[in-house]
Amino acid sequence: MRVLLSSRGSRGDVEPLVALAVRLRALGAEAIVCAPPDHAERLAEAGVQVAPVGRPEREPAAGSAPPSPGNAPRYAAEVIAAQFDEVPAVAEGCDAVVATGVLSVAVGVRSVAEKLGIPYFYAAYCPIYLPSPHYPPPPPLGGWPVQDTADNRALWDRNNQGAHRRFGEALNTRRASIGLPPVEDIYAYAFTGHPWLAADPVLAPLQPTDLDVVQTGAWILPDERPLSPELEAFLDAGPPPVYVGFGSGPARVDAARVAVEAIRAQGRRVLLARGWAGLAPIDDRGDCFALGEVNHQALFRRVAAVVHGGGAGTTTTAARAGAPQVVVPQMTDQPYFAERVAYLGVGAAHDGPDPTFDSLSAALATALDPETRARATAVAGTIRADGATVAAELLLDVAGRGTPAVSGTSATP
Repeated sequence: MRVLLSSRGSRGDVEPLVALAVRLRALGAEAIVCAPPDHAERLAEAGVQVAPVGRPEREPAAGSAPPSPGNAPRYAAEVIAAQFDEVPAVAEGCDAVVATGVLSVAVGVRSVAEKLGIPYFYAAYCPIYLPSPHYPPPPPLGGWPVQDTADNRALWDRNNQGAHRRFGEALNTRRASIGLPPVEDIYAYAFTGHPWLAADPVLAPLQPTDLDVVQTGAWILPDERPLSPELEAFLDAGPPPVYVGFGSGPARVDAARVAVEAIRAQGRRVLLARGWAGLAPIDDRGDCFALGEVNHQALFRRVAAVVHGGGAGTTTTAARAGAPQVVVPQMTDQPYFAERVAYLGVGAAHDGPDPTFDSLSAALATALDPETRARATAVAGTIRADGATVAAELLLDVAGRGTPAVSGTSATP
């Protein structure tokens, strides 16, 4: 069996597909991942076949701005065009297609699958993205969730209509060009009636929805890469440091200064991950070590706490490692994971995306409390590591039978 996996976005959007591709390969299937060119090196490192699609995610085209409410239609149209232009050649001969992430990619990929007669599946990494009358939707293009309302279904309808205004015309123009009928309900077409939730049931439990959802657990690839000798020497030279990093997400200009000063005030050393935000040490003192690419699974077991933006992948990795967390949410599903970290007692949720010395110090005091460490250690033992296996076996079974995903709220191996 040959499976096409597709996503667009940051490292956190693509990394779960690496795990699923590796597991599919172990089960005897062939998997190829369509992703932005930024991720080709990481996919190749994992031995995963990759088909770069569209422009780099990190560096927009010359003269263009990153996605924002103002330029969203143009950006979405470019993304959709890339799916129609570049994915069909990759999808030829595939037996199933799995899409994750942004809707403009999902509807484009599903259109390709529809034209070729290939079964299509959608997976979300956070339950808040699955439409439901029981909770409000996340706002488009990031931002902060609206307050609960008695008319959640109307809010979901509003967002669905907004998606159609942003890229419905671009989608349906391309669909008409290959003989497909127009799509009016963007959400129903992208998500299907049987989506998967690729998130851990403890960190991100499935919420009530009218959809027939299968929760597989998070898709995690075991990372066996050693830490560098320099990093090992720093870790061995003193007590566990506090890690700070925002991965491929944004961070305010003075984030490094605020973080380093707040961590030092707690009497702790600092591990500063550069990430896409380009965080850098604020001086040459020996208590701060700057990081590039690193094995988080190994590193987080050796730190006092993890300060991060709250992406699904980093939150799950820190939770599995038993590391207390400070989540400084920037956008999308990060406020949700910040709330979950606080609710579970495994760390602190910073109030908003812009920490000050005082606000981050208060959050660090919570995370570094021995009771938080004890709770984080206890929760670590409940985090599942088999999500990619569950999803791979389910995909091979369902795609092989040519039927929709099975019913249920959680899948087990």
